[in-house]
Amino acid sequence: MTRPAAIALTLVVTALVVTSCGSGDDSGGSATSGGDAASDGSASGAFPVTVSTAFGDVTVEEEPTRVVALGWSDAETALALGVQPVGASDWLGFGGEGVGPWAEGRYDQAPEIIETLEPSYEQIAALQPDLILDTRSDGTQERYDALSAIAPTIGQPEGVGPYQTTWQQQLEMVGQALGRAEDAQSLEDEVGQQFADATEAHPEFAGKSVAVAAYTSEGWGAYVRGDSRVDFLEQLGFTNAPAVQEQAAENFYVPVSEEQLPLLDADLTVAFPIFVDAGQITGNPLWQAIPSVQAGHAVVMADPTLVNAFSSGSVLGIQYALENAVPLFADALG
Repeated sequence: MTRPAAIALTLVVTALVVTSCGSGDDSGGSATSGGDAASDGSASGAFPVTVSTAFGDVTVEEEPTRVVALGWSDAETALALGVQPVGASDWLGFGGEGVGPWAEGRYDQAPEIIETLEPSYEQIAALQPDLILDTRSDGTQERYDALSAIAPTIGQPEGVGPYQTTWQQQLEMVGQALGRAEDAQSLEDEVGQQFADATEAHPEFAGKSVAVAAYTSEGWGAYVRGDSRVDFLEQLGFTNAPAVQEQAAENFYVPVSEEQLPLLDADLTVAFPIFVDAGQITGNPLWQAIPSVQAGHAVVMADPTLVNAFSSGSVLGIQYALENAVPLFADALG
């Protein structure tokens, strides 16, 4: 495998701290105990509901009680709406209940953890789900066909690439499928207001360029529009660095060689390590030579919890990142 291909593969497979297995951490969303994905309030009056997806319209006839959440952040989204999945994938390798600490305490009973990139369809079928959430994944027809043969499956929205479902789209689709569209809209409005408050508090963000990068044992990669991290920063008023955005192809990232590190120069440069020490970024002479780094307009995220929240693309992770990452960006802009 060529070095750029290896970097690209690392960025996809880890998806910035993504692992293909896990066991679970903490989670959120109230429900009854006993293993069913019950909810803290009946949504039965909302059914049947129909959700539009890239694979066609999917009708959910009755309120789901056994939800399996496979897509990146699908479990946290369900938990945020008060529904506890019986099975879930741990994309960011949290362990335990498979969700971030910002969702701590929302499970009454931990879900069965299911592989991410290559889920066991037998394991999923054994859980007897009545709804499968897969709104943010590789989104292949093969994966969808295998899942929909088990239970009604909510795939990504039409026209959205692999792993590029936004947190708003995910919240809307999961809310519809669970019969909790009003709750989803209320939560979206709440987070939207938090973004608005942050931009009002930091008018210096408006129109500033930002480059977002990650460093792994295989090298560097930068993120383009369609990635949740770039979307997060653009919602704060930043714009993705043109030099990086011009490299965009079909994926949410672009490999960056060390010789290309000047591409990361922007009004604000944000970087974080994946399975390596942050010192491998800060101690790199080529990183230190980037003009924005020399000027002090760079943030290297070393806290794994903050990196995971920033990378999660989940509504709960976003709220954590708004509280903890925004001050770092403001300090770096000075």
